Amino acid sequence: MSTLLEVSGISVTFDGFRAINNLSFDIGPAELRAIIGPNGAGKTTFMDIVTGKTKPDAGKVLWGEMSRNLVGLNEARIAQEGIGRKFQKPTVFEDQTVQENLLMALKKNRGAFAVIFWRPTGEDLDRVTELAGEIGLANELKRKSGELSHGQKQWLEIGMLLAQEPRLLLVDEPAAGMTPSEREHTTAILVEAAKTRAVVVVEHDMEFIRRLDCRVTVLHEGSVLAEGSLGHVTADQEVIDVYLGR
Repeated sequence: MSTLLEVSGISVTFDGFRAINNLSFDIGPAELRAIIGPNGAGKTTFMDIVTGKTKPDAGKVLWGEMSRNLVGLNEARIAQEGIGRKFQKPTVFEDQTVQENLLMALKKNRGAFAVIFWRPTGEDLDRVTELAGEIGLANELKRKSGELSHGQKQWLEIGMLLAQEPRLLLVDEPAAGMTPSEREHTTAILVEAAKTRAVVVVEHDMEFIRRLDCRVTVLHEGSVLAEGSLGHVTADQEVIDVYLGR
């Protein structure tokens, strides 16, 4: 299987604390992966390194068919390469409608001049309608985003990332604060997205991960402790000792 992202031998230390310790990880071009682990295991730092927010002390982040090393590139450049990240708290433009939020996110020429004179084409509007359908907000296009429920804002933000056509989507705790039915819909959005791109989900909610039904990577003290199906990793004695605490 070809690899889209390969993290190789990454280490990073903050004030003497080794947050990531010789971490290696890879994911294919159309794959859904969950990352779990106790607090302080390095899950957020891992995403910070991949997106260029944190520079590692050692190791490589190899990207795409050309295995280009992303280490040292800034966050904007890495985003342009096709890596999108969704943080835990949704950030949408609350005074703008759902449609306007999605239009702003579309992958377009973003030069200052182009932005001033940009007007959405019929094609843009069709794409936004299609995206709204994918995230379950087809009937909310004209609503102000600030009026949406917490779960709907999360879906809108995922839609805004999908509008940028990333090849890799990093999603941090998407199920937090959602109702059971919202969580179910979020699962469906992510499973569908992973048919055409790589999607990495960091999550604490085991039931949510069970529904994703994907390969799971367990981090502990900045390294991979176990990898495999959820059933496989939750039966691993080391995982039980450090994470499940049974």
